[in-house]
Amino acid sequence: MTTRRVFLGEVAGAMAVGAVGLRANAGGLGRELAGFSGTPGELARDEAYWVPIQRAFTVDRSIVNLNNGGCSPAPLVAQEAQKRHLDFMNQNPPPFALWQVQEKRAEGVRARLARQFAVSAEELALTRNASEGLQILQFGFDLEAGDEVLCTTHDYPRMLNTFKQRERREGIRLVQMQLAVPAEDEDEVVRLYESAITDRTRLILVSHVVFLTGQILPVKKIAALGRKHGIPVLVDGAHALAHFDFTLGELECDFYATSLHKWLFAPIGTGLLYVRKERIKDVWPLMAASEAEDDDIRKFEQIGTHPEAQTLAIAESLTLHQAIGAANKEARLAYLRDRWADRLLADDRVRLYTSQKPGFACCLATFGVDGMDMGALRGLLWNQHRILTTTVGFPTADGDVSGIRVSPSVYTTLEEIDRFCEVVEEWIASS
Repeated sequence: MTTRRVFLGEVAGAMAVGAVGLRANAGGLGRELAGFSGTPGELARDEAYWVPIQRAFTVDRSIVNLNNGGCSPAPLVAQEAQKRHLDFMNQNPPPFALWQVQEKRAEGVRARLARQFAVSAEELALTRNASEGLQILQFGFDLEAGDEVLCTTHDYPRMLNTFKQRERREGIRLVQMQLAVPAEDEDEVVRLYESAITDRTRLILVSHVVFLTGQILPVKKIAALGRKHGIPVLVDGAHALAHFDFTLGELECDFYATSLHKWLFAPIGTGLLYVRKERIKDVWPLMAASEAEDDDIRKFEQIGTHPEAQTLAIAESLTLHQAIGAANKEARLAYLRDRWADRLLADDRVRLYTSQKPGFACCLATFGVDGMDMGALRGLLWNQHRILTTTVGFPTADGDVSGIRVSPSVYTTLEEIDRFCEVVEEWIASS
């Protein structure tokens, strides 16, 4: 039965989510959301709760973006903050604005991120994206010809290519394993990694969330495995941080890199690199730093002159994330995934390559349709219906498969999810 509150929420959503600039104040949004009560699961289904969150973004509602895993838009409050900081830099002498004012203010952003994710500010480097953070780590360890790096066939291509370049240049060996799809036994995943360790294994790369399928891997257990064998474990957290409810501190890992322009909704070109304090000295920076900085996390930020506007605007995106609540956000994102996945799975030709069990995936998920061209479906969704998704291909135990990866966000409406389902159902029926 539809309650009056739900009905009014749906009506308000239909009328208001396309408006621009209605709420450029994350603190005010927090006070509004504080007026709601319920468990994360209950709030995930309360459309009235999500309407002001949807209004916080300036997205064009003539387009449905279901590829937020690729890159998310920033909310208006972060856009305005970035512009404000950029204006300040250009209105004042940049040597003063950048190095005397904004670079110092960035320390406040570092401190807030550290507090939110339960680590020390002296363990967080502010980077431009997950790839930069990971390549700092991937190039930062000394390796010799014959040394092995362990990863899977499902790790991100840029990170695989980074190690493949070291293969060509230095003669190291990249060892890749194949994950189950989906992988719903954490201990089996850990055994897979451990079985591939040899006396030449020097590094392990693991994706916290597999970009192809949204699979969440047990990085805490794999990090413990690495410590047991004395092997550094580099965690690719590009799709994880602020996607579901966890902190870096609870993972007990030594090395973690992520982007903030995906699930934290920070401006494009923001990321962070976590290195446990006592391990900082073990990693060479990607760009040279002085010897005096050997154990300083800021040595990883020595990239030369660069704008601080997007870094400072992270603070507004973080405030929005806190206003929503990490647990509420996770529940909503899983709810949106299940809304489309459950509906499409009613057709026995549809295959979901992502687990729907709690803890094994969240919002990002991939599906395929037996005997059908998923690239053609992706083209139809975009070219005729302006629904943005992405296609992915990957190996499984039954052979290579292709699918469409779907990743809505907190600003996505139920009507947009349902419209996506209708297009897919009509395509399957007519094919």
